[in-house]
Amino acid sequence: MAKEIVEVPLTGKILSVNVKVGDKVKEDDVICVLESMKMENPIVAPVAGKITQIGVSTNETVEAGKMIAVIEY
Repeated sequence: MAKEIVEVPLTGKILSVNVKVGDKVKEDDVICVLESMKMENPIVAPVAGKITQIGVSTNETVEAGKMIAVIEY
């Protein structure tokens, strides 16, 4: 199966993680919400598939490029 690695687009704080390992997601489902520069940015699934890894947790401060999740499709 192919894998899509979803990465943090900009430095900020994870406000919520909306999926867990094993969840099936559709394209554009919200994976997590990232707060950066006082704005809430939903991070969405670029492809439909199954979550196989999650690399962030709620209230974690993250740098751009960190893995949020891996989706197998």
